[in-house]
Formats: sequence, C-alpha cells, structure tokens
Amino acid sequence: MEEYKSFWKNYIKFSGRASKREFWIPFLFNLIISLILNVISSDLGTIFALVYLIPYIAVAIRRLHDINKSGWFLLLGLIPFVGFIVLVVFWVLDPVNEGNNYGDVEVNDINE
Repeated sequence: MEEYKSFWKNYIKFSGRASKREFWIPFLFNLIISLILNVISSDLGTIFALVYLIPYIAVAIRRLHDINKSGWFLLLGLIPFVGFIVLVVFWVLDPVNEGNNYGDVEVNDINE
C-alpha cells in the first residue's frame, strides 16, 4: 500500500526516480478499480481514468528516469502498438544506479 500512497502523494512530481514497484503496484490497482467502475458505469470509469491520468504520467516519467531515460521517451506511446511495447520494455528494466542523470536511488528502492 505504500507504493499506492506514494503514487497519489507525488501526483505532480515529474522529477526524481520511481522504482518498479512504485510504478507497477499503482498501475495494477488503478486497472482493477477502473475495470470495476466500468462494469458499474462507463461514466464512472471515464471519470476515474481522467483523475489518475496526470499522476500516472508523472510516475511513468519518474520510472523512465530510474533507467536513465528522459521523460520525453513517454511520447513513444503515441506510436501505435510499437511505442507502447517499447515503453513496457523500458518500464520493466532494472534501475541504472551508476551515473544516473536523474538522482541517486533511495535506500528503499534498491533491489526492487
């Protein structure tokens, strides 16, 4: 749950780094919540998706920073099919600790 709290706490923080867990746990929680809300009402699902859009972009950029990539790589998602696949590959890569341009890794992020 700490990762999910961190997701909402850092909802407009585009600098720094995010571990794999800090990215994937909120992604899965939000996916499940979104699916449930869409079953209840597509309007609720749409509203929820709009609410978590900015925080999701922020954590996606911080996750790219964790592998020493610029946040601009998120624009690859605009390329149909291939762009999303490339981003998923980036998001599952291990963090780059040595020579990372986006800051040091936090102690609790090591080995995640």
